[in-house]
Amino acid sequence: MKAETARLLDKAQHAIRAAEILLDADERDFAAGRAYYAMFYVAEALLVERGKRFRKHSAVHAAYGDQFGKSGILEPKYHRWLLDAFDRRIVSDYDTTGEISPHEVREMINRAKEFLAQAAGFLGRRRRPATRSDR
Repeated sequence: MKAETARLLDKAQHAIRAAEILLDADERDFAAGRAYYAMFYVAEALLVERGKRFRKHSAVHAAYGDQFGKSGILEPKYHRWLLDAFDRRIVSDYDTTGEISPHEVREMINRAKEFLAQAAGFLGRRRRPATRSDR
């Protein structure tokens, strides 16, 4: 695994922890933002491992969808979750009239955890040397 990939996965783990702390403090809008960024860092890590870097969130979303969602390498639901979390983050960051529920934030955090686990498992499987039973 590339060093940058590992750093992004670590950053995703830290973002999840921050989201949990913020949710416990009833800072739901900020917790939602951290949950989104956890998923974003996971998507970036997977793309970096393939030698791809992007400057815009929309480019990461699209490339992740093409490389991992549409291809079926990882379940397409992770791409949908990333896009949904981005939409929720935008509302949480910029809309002063809406409020996100604790349940919604908890679901975002749980999705971020699952996405991170799946990505880490995928990257771990790619790095494991082939054994006789793999042939």
